[in-house]
Amino acid sequence: MNAMQAGRGAGKPTRVGDVTQAGGQRKTEGRGKTEGRRKAERRRKPEARTKTASLPAPAPTPAPVPAPADPRRALGRYGEDLAARRLSESGMRILDRNWRCREGEIDIVAADGDALVVCEVKTRRVGPYGQPMAAVCAEKTERLRLLAEHWLERHGGPPPGGVRIDVVGVLLPARGAPVVEHVRGVA
Repeated sequence: MNAMQAGRGAGKPTRVGDVTQAGGQRKTEGRGKTEGRRKAERRRKPEARTKTASLPAPAPTPAPVPAPADPRRALGRYGEDLAARRLSESGMRILDRNWRCREGEIDIVAADGDALVVCEVKTRRVGPYGQPMAAVCAEKTERLRLLAEHWLERHGGPPPGGVRIDVVGVLLPARGAPVVEHVRGVA
């Protein structure tokens, strides 16, 4: 037997927490907690064991946008996505989408240089309803003017380039790619 084995056999632990036999009883040296207390700590809820001065709680993740249940809304959303892409590709910067107030909704608000563009998007499938652009009448353009005024009131007033109202028509054929038509300055 060497000196190391003799030291362990004599009941002197070499590390904190070693188990030794003293008088036939099992004894844990070190932190002074009994087995029962350790088990009770393990059974506690995880929140109770964590320190209060730990890392800050993570920011809540945004809820996913639910898919529209109504097929017409899904069609409109698809058309607005295509219109926003077309406007961005033509050099406009999208400022707002689906902006709402008490009087109604603006589909897309964009900046074209120093001008503000209020854009109405009309999406249709090929069929009996005709061309999407035909759905924008004088009453709708008056409402868009009113909505543009409300948007400007809430966002700092008119820009130096003025305000323009555009219409984007999206026509979805039965087969093939959608046809996107952008008409500037309808009102």
